[in-house]
Amino acid sequence: MTPSNTTAKPKARAEARQPGGLKRLVGGENAGLLILLALLVAAFSIASPRFLTGANLGSMGFQMPLLGLLTLAMLAPIVSGGLNLAIVYTANISGLTLAWTFMQLGGADAGIMALILGTVAALAVGAASGAVMGAVVAYVGAHPILVSLAMMIFLRGLGEFLTRGGDISGFPDYMRTLGHGSLMGLPVPLIIFALVALGWHILLRRTPHGFSVYMTGSNIKAAEYAGLHTKRTLVLIYALSGVLCAVAGILMAARFNSVRVGHGEAMLLITVLACFLGGIDPFGGHGRVMPVIISLVILQVLSSGLNLVGANQHLSTAVWGLFLIAVMMMRSRQAAQLYRFILRKDT
Repeated sequence: MTPSNTTAKPKARAEARQPGGLKRLVGGENAGLLILLALLVAAFSIASPRFLTGANLGSMGFQMPLLGLLTLAMLAPIVSGGLNLAIVYTANISGLTLAWTFMQLGGADAGIMALILGTVAALAVGAASGAVMGAVVAYVGAHPILVSLAMMIFLRGLGEFLTRGGDISGFPDYMRTLGHGSLMGLPVPLIIFALVALGWHILLRRTPHGFSVYMTGSNIKAAEYAGLHTKRTLVLIYALSGVLCAVAGILMAARFNSVRVGHGEAMLLITVLACFLGGIDPFGGHGRVMPVIISLVILQVLSSGLNLVGANQHLSTAVWGLFLIAVMMMRSRQAAQLYRFILRKDT
């Protein structure tokens, strides 16, 4: 055995014991989030004996997927350097499309074909809404915030006009399976979210389109000079964001057994919080799906834990705001420099 080999193993063991060892094991973006998640779970387990019960965990498994789908719909436009403020109302109008299909084909007695046709129509409406936003951003050059805000106002007004400000209910019984059923002990909505998240990860990290999204978000001019079709990329990514909103709208209809414009309004800012907590760069070009999923679990644990300890709903809303401020502070350049300084002192 050579001297270099004899020193390599102790050095590797020493590095594993260093503060960066966990970061190398699970990834730099995930380590801090997993520690935060563990601390929250421990704190709420002590504060409430009901926190780690099967009933509460099952409840979280049914609640998180809806927010998760909307967060994934927000994620990709942010990575591309934009934003989609219309995610909730795109979900609402897609859900209305499904509900209208049910009403036309028998209401509560509608067969499975009505679900298939309604789902296709809802996905098409979501994709069209997103594609229009992407086209305006790409070909007109309008700012994504203004474009998505205009689309949000339009969809809200259209939905209020079509429903007269009320809701649509009376869906077939099989919709309850989609919103409240379980498969092999796992909530059906959670399974749907896991499949969508996996597909979203593969799309962004393993396909040429995903590479184009990151390049467009990093520097759209450089991406154009490199020969990438940035306009087509923007249209497609907003269209796919709309499709995810439609999936969320279908799940929302199944969960609430009704459709109404404004369902899920409070989730908009929480999706932004989840993205930033998960390390998504607000200026585009950087971000992964897995840290965002961990962030969603953290936010769901925080919400359920506060509810179990009897916290007021308005206090929970205030906590979201404080959480977002804390995330911005922790991700600031000064905080990163302080963290590196501490690591150097420890080593």
